[in-house]
Amino acid sequence: MSTPQTLVEHAIEASTADHCVVVLEQSSTANLRWAVNTLTTNGIMTASTITVVSIVDGARGQAVGVLSRTATTRSQVALLVAEADEAARSAAPAEDAAPLVEGDPSGDWATSPGHTSLETLETFGASLGEAFDRARSAGQLLYGYVEHAVTTTYLATSTGLRLRHEQPTGHVGITAKPADLTASAWVGQAVEQLDEVDVSGLDAELVRRLGWAGRTVELPAGRYETLLPPTAVADLAIYAYFVASGRDAHEGQTVFSDPAGGTRVGQQIVSTDVTLASDPAAAGLAATPFALATSSGSAASVFDNGTPLGHTEWIRDGRLKALQTSRHTSALTGLATTPVVDNLLVSVDGGQGTVDDMVASSDRALLLTCLWYIRAVDPQTLLLTGLTRDGVYLVEGGEVVGAVNNFRFNESPIDLLGRFTQAGATERSFSREWGDYFPRTATPALRIPDFNMSSVSQAS
Repeated sequence: MSTPQTLVEHAIEASTADHCVVVLEQSSTANLRWAVNTLTTNGIMTASTITVVSIVDGARGQAVGVLSRTATTRSQVALLVAEADEAARSAAPAEDAAPLVEGDPSGDWATSPGHTSLETLETFGASLGEAFDRARSAGQLLYGYVEHAVTTTYLATSTGLRLRHEQPTGHVGITAKPADLTASAWVGQAVEQLDEVDVSGLDAELVRRLGWAGRTVELPAGRYETLLPPTAVADLAIYAYFVASGRDAHEGQTVFSDPAGGTRVGQQIVSTDVTLASDPAAAGLAATPFALATSSGSAASVFDNGTPLGHTEWIRDGRLKALQTSRHTSALTGLATTPVVDNLLVSVDGGQGTVDDMVASSDRALLLTCLWYIRAVDPQTLLLTGLTRDGVYLVEGGEVVGAVNNFRFNESPIDLLGRFTQAGATERSFSREWGDYFPRTATPALRIPDFNMSSVSQAS
């Protein structure tokens, strides 16, 4: 049976193009799903995908062919390579052409891919069973999903580069409802290993929130002092990170564009105590330490595969320091080359305490849980709209006094980071909206004095 390394090496050897990049990603995933206090499904899945980037030199420049496919045998790999080579020979010159990254094989190149198994879910499952027993006794219903995956990436180039990265990722989301389904509460957590999940702690939080929902209050649309927990801050901050392309900003398409032309890099765009950064070596949030691109776009280039990544400050002391660029878009925009990193850390100088501490110090405010169905209304200001979900609570006199109806909101995360009045300590967070795709975030809770609840929503 061929190993990932032998398949990658065979692809490099089989290519008749002038240059070649091969990315193989092998994943192993275990999951559990439950509803109405009962496990419904569980499974273990494996997947392997190979991407071949063939590059052909020509009189007018380098042309590229890129193909991705499941391939587990040498013959399948050879066919994939042949098709990528042919696609390159038929393509127009690539605008982002650049010399491939060079380097020596990494020390762990020969290591077998990592894997997970159903055994990783055993401890979690036992704790979940205890939560089921508690919920049945209380007349409550639990629904949810937990997943643990290990993805191993092998990257090779015809210039000799050989890199390997193993990425463990886990996340859990649990929803609780009373038997009459009149309320709903959600909690979630992102981890590297499932033994980091505190099931009893998550369950206790669900019990607390359903207790809050014993009283309901109807409120109209309007602007309210609002407490955003780290989960909701992640929901909004990730969207800002997703649109932080240097090229798009340079072309006037985003909130990071300067109306006078070019980008806002160097300008103050949020409060002076705010920092947004990424770091592939961040404790608990470790991510791929080299650029990985299976297609070229406004912020990434297949020619940049293997570029080392390090700590990157996107915003520092409120000033925009960098935007996402490849070598090509860096040259187009005049910005530094700062590739995308697969995590995001938001911090506020002096931020301390938790969202519970904010509740205790609030005369009257709304406490959100999470946001969903987030969409852009105006890219120029990054005005977003979306809905609250699974728990909006009224705070009075330092205590939560009841549950409130859901709202549609209209807000810009950039504006929010400029007008908050209190911030908590940065902590590991899990976005309800984006966490399945971008789980590695750390964010603080924020107090917003005038969060815009633009209309009442019937969503539950």
